[in-house]
Amino acid sequence: MTKQKACKICNTIYEGKEKCPKCDSKESTDLFKGRIVVFDPEKSEIAKKINLKEKGNFAIKTR
Repeated sequence: MTKQKACKICNTIYEGKEKCPKCDSKESTDLFKGRIVVFDPEKSEIAKKINLKEKGNFAIKTR
């Protein structure tokens, strides 16, 4: 199993790739805290507060 990484630019959590699948950034870290899973960004109050417009897994804080 590959280790999960979080993009330092858009905070997307992904695994098994060298670049972020959402923003194509190579700036990633395996040190991140917390996770937000968004299924429906239009109905999610948390997604609205932190300006997430897409569904997916996101890190709360990256290092």
